[in-house]
Amino acid sequence: MPRRSVSLLSAGWQENGPYALHNRHCSMKKARATLDRVLSKAGIASRTTTREWIEEGRVKVNGRVIRNPDHWVETVKDVVHLDGLKIREEKKIYVALNKPGGVVTSFGDNRNRPTVYDYIKKLDRWVFPVGRLDMDTSGLLILTNDTQYGEALLQPESKIPKTYYVKAAGVFAAGDYFDLAYGLDIGRGETSGRAIVREVRVSDKYTWFELTITEGKNRQVRRMCDAIGHAVLKLVRIRIGDLSLGDLPVGQFKVLNHEEAQKALQK
Repeated sequence: MPRRSVSLLSAGWQENGPYALHNRHCSMKKARATLDRVLSKAGIASRTTTREWIEEGRVKVNGRVIRNPDHWVETVKDVVHLDGLKIREEKKIYVALNKPGGVVTSFGDNRNRPTVYDYIKKLDRWVFPVGRLDMDTSGLLILTNDTQYGEALLQPESKIPKTYYVKAAGVFAAGDYFDLAYGLDIGRGETSGRAIVREVRVSDKYTWFELTITEGKNRQVRRMCDAIGHAVLKLVRIRIGDLSLGDLPVGQFKVLNHEEAQKALQK
């Protein structure tokens, strides 16, 4: 008797055919990452630092010294040691810093300017800043050793809202607010997307308002205001998602609990 062939594919899989089978094979692939990324994702140091450690011969994979940071590691199967100690993921930590103005968002600075790391020395843990605030901008900055969390906050499609308190030169007309809210040409071939604008107060010379955006273009708020002819005089980030700066003093940080950290991911 001839054997019958029975299809166990769902209707959708049968319709999509090779696409469905391709996805199935992708899901069955072994979890792999480069050696420098394995170390950085463990939350012990930046990728730049881990690459230096690897090149110095301090890292072993399955008992063999590997000096190539781009060496592929099967994350489930392979065993990685640093200085003789097996790599284990560090406990995830999330930090909110009220960054002062005049401070660089980087680990070091070749011009010897103060950096955000000068303000978290008491933390005694490696963390990286999630995104950047330019030197003249102050306010809420999140630092963490959780690379997946950082990626979730930064990926463009996440559209996490970020709210800024702005002091700008001049008195805004209704059309200025309209342009900020509905998008405008901000130069360099870029346009801003939709935004939320709330006027706070106005004087004869200045306008104070809150601006919420879901993009992260370089110096975007300043460029938006420049495009309507009003220079930014003060810029403070006061909220990321549902996480607010609150009354955290300038130059101080606080360690966030899990619930607080998740607030930043809220849209």
